[in-house]
Amino acid sequence: MLEAVILVVFPFCMAFAAVSDLLSMTIANRVSLLLLVAFAVAAPMIGMDWQQIGMHVAAGFLILSVTFVLFAVGGMGGGDAKLLAATAVWFGFSPALIQYLLGAAILGGALTLLIISFRNSFLGYISGNNVFLRNLADHNTGVPYGIALGLSGLAAYPETPLMQWALARLAGL
Repeated sequence: MLEAVILVVFPFCMAFAAVSDLLSMTIANRVSLLLLVAFAVAAPMIGMDWQQIGMHVAAGFLILSVTFVLFAVGGMGGGDAKLLAATAVWFGFSPALIQYLLGAAILGGALTLLIISFRNSFLGYISGNNVFLRNLADHNTGVPYGIALGLSGLAAYPETPLMQWALARLAGL
């Protein structure tokens, strides 16, 4: 049962955040909250000691501190900042966190360049009323960075301690 939670909650939240940001330019607080609650429940149950859990939470607070500053200066949306912090709790201070952050930066940069090109194209002009593309075509909205966060999170997730535990358990069954 715990393996199922670990295999489903994080990927679902990342996919939901990406789609939600694409369609509405928002990432609901409940996504970040669900990630935090699921980690708080699962981490002790897989045998993480309090020091390890504390280091994972510290990673989340460090990322939240940086992203809060970026939000305050207008460089990042609030939903993106909270999602990054909640996701960092799952990664802890590990190479997977670096992989996640670098992946999000690279994918986010590529996404930004693609969106700018799309907005300045004829296709962007004619797709302004399409429910799936309207936020990508609108020159007055930002970039739905949740897409990059979701994809990068999914790519780095197999390296997290929780996922490693779940995979080891499933391999032993």
